[in-house]
Amino acid sequence: MPAEEGSSGSPLYQDRTRACSFGGDAERYDRSRPSYPPALIDLLMRAGVRDVLDVGCGTGIAARQLQSRGASVLGIEPDRRMAEVARRQGVDVELSSFEDWDAKGRQFDLVISGQAWHWVDPRSGAEQAARVLRPGGSFAAFWNSGKLDDVARRRADDVYERLAPGLDDYSVALGNSDPERFELTMDGLRAAGAFTEPQLLTFDWQARYSIAAWLDQLPTHSDHASLGELRLGQLLDALGEAFSEFDHLTVRFQTWAVVADRFA
Repeated sequence: MPAEEGSSGSPLYQDRTRACSFGGDAERYDRSRPSYPPALIDLLMRAGVRDVLDVGCGTGIAARQLQSRGASVLGIEPDRRMAEVARRQGVDVELSSFEDWDAKGRQFDLVISGQAWHWVDPRSGAEQAARVLRPGGSFAAFWNSGKLDDVARRRADDVYERLAPGLDDYSVALGNSDPERFELTMDGLRAAGAFTEPQLLTFDWQARYSIAAWLDQLPTHSDHASLGELRLGQLLDALGEAFSEFDHLTVRFQTWAVVADRFA
């Protein structure tokens, strides 16, 4: 299944079952998903940014990074289970899809969305972002993609070929990026008529994982979770065996960010 198609072949943001699948194990999501590189946070927290709206905030991974820099962050999250984890960690969250959210006149310096904007209608989402941003405010949607080193990737490919053929060709959990989601985001911003020309930026960084920690994050990706419990369990067991002689895995991340400013 291509990354931007839902289970019925409709646009991914219309697949609400898949969009709200992450809360099934929200604690795992929070402990296993990567954060975001300091260089991206530096860009977001440029001078004057104080009030931030985090769209599809999940368990608050990005929100907490911005809070640590002094920002006041409000999260919008449609999944109650994800929101509960974020709230326990000090993030204020309102339950809603972004398109239907009532801002009640509130405005923000920055609207962000980490790993979530592809679940938002790109046109109506951009229009909503324009309504809630102060003139001169900024929008940023960003996604992580993490590649294993060459030896580990070849071993992983052998396992996927046997147990989940094709999944490793498009899953972002295995280092694939999705240019279509970047283009859809930029097209939505352009169509809203309220933003400067969007830019696509990349940030390169890396992280070291134990084998168990890397395997722990795979079920938090909707494309892996959709395999079903039996097939996913077989896949995880086989990957663990393939990596059994390794002490750790080094993952080379690339964070892609679509950024634009609201017209002053």
